[in-house]
Amino acid sequence: MTLSIVLLMILASIAAAVLYTLIGIAPGTDETAVLAPVTLALVLLNVSPYVVLAFFMSAIVAKKLTDSIPVAVAGIPGGVMAAPMVEHAMVLKEHGLPDVSIRKMASGSVIGTIVSIPLSLLVASLIIPYASTISKHAGLIFFLGAIFLALLSANKLLSLLMVVPFALLIQGLRTLYGDIGIVPEGKTVFVSFFLGITIGPIVFKLFELMSKEYRNREEIYGEKEISFKPQQKVKGFPNPFKILTKQEVATSALGSTLGTFTFFLTPVGMTIFLGEFLTRHIKDPVQRASRAISTMDGLTNASYISGTLIPLIAIGLPLSPMAIGPANALFNAPPVFTPENNIHHIMSMGEIAIATIIGASIAIVLTFYATIKYSNQICAFVFKFVPHEALIGLFAGLVVMLAFMEAGWVNIFGVLLVALVAGFLHRHGVNYGVMFMILYAAPWLMGLI
Repeated sequence: MTLSIVLLMILASIAAAVLYTLIGIAPGTDETAVLAPVTLALVLLNVSPYVVLAFFMSAIVAKKLTDSIPVAVAGIPGGVMAAPMVEHAMVLKEHGLPDVSIRKMASGSVIGTIVSIPLSLLVASLIIPYASTISKHAGLIFFLGAIFLALLSANKLLSLLMVVPFALLIQGLRTLYGDIGIVPEGKTVFVSFFLGITIGPIVFKLFELMSKEYRNREEIYGEKEISFKPQQKVKGFPNPFKILTKQEVATSALGSTLGTFTFFLTPVGMTIFLGEFLTRHIKDPVQRASRAISTMDGLTNASYISGTLIPLIAIGLPLSPMAIGPANALFNAPPVFTPENNIHHIMSMGEIAIATIIGASIAIVLTFYATIKYSNQICAFVFKFVPHEALIGLFAGLVVMLAFMEAGWVNIFGVLLVALVAGFLHRHGVNYGVMFMILYAAPWLMGLI
């Protein structure tokens, strides 16, 4: 690792912190939809893996720090992972404490980062002796992972029943591409199918809106007025350990520890379960809401970091919902990264730790400071000038471009088909993790038939 690479890692981390501070505030920006395409584009542009990893770690920490702001201000989650905190944030807002809510959530997120990075390195070290055994049975493990996540899905029966049909769809398209000669022998279409699943809910909704009958049933809300309460000024650099009470620091750290050890489970489910479990004994509604949001934010950040770092360091395969979703490009982005040659194989554990610390530290310094000091101003700017539709349009355009690059114009329609099926399944309670696991397990599963 040269000095020039370190400087590039710092610059990339600053860029990621600024970009995802703004994206995190935009309402409803799904983590996979906004993180995966940009990371993938950087990998395919042959950006140094050191720089890509620092960028990614800065991006996830920054996004997690700011996606709580619209929750506190307007009760609108900035991302899927912020949704479990809406109820508690609204309690604080009703008591005139939205600024307290923002500071508590951001501070909990910092605690989650501080706890999860060293703990993830420790857990990864414990798993490394078993890595080769795990890698030999990757197909079976992905299949079992799909079954496991299906049992945790909102619609368990549909999630289980769609495993084989969805694998058939994926392998069927790959076989068709090979038969008609649009991809050379031995090449596997993966990236565009992955992104097709990512944008599935959006594509499915757009097709629904083509029906006049459906449009007529949709409720029109008009413009929404959002008012901001003046913020209490904070002198100097904010200290998360002073913003949180001792009890809040303790439960945030405990939640982050549990979130790290359960890195292979769904982050949303664990956030709801552990967040409520650790705070349900508190009777006072304000104290309970403060403790819950700081704990949940710490836990989600820890789940994100551990879900990326542990599989990346120990195994080199995306064996967690986080790794198989937003962080997937760090594991598999052919032709640059493959399961046999990715960041796990290129960078040592020490180098991964350095890139992680650089990215996370810069995001905390820039985004945590800005969140505590200027959350109202940033929120007002994003709500006024950065429409959610523009972000979605940008990422959808990137998906179409990558689909064409991977297998020509026919693949654009193939990706559209995958997206429609994925969107339908997602609408009916099948989570992303199940479909991503099937995407990986499809060759192994179809090989059994």
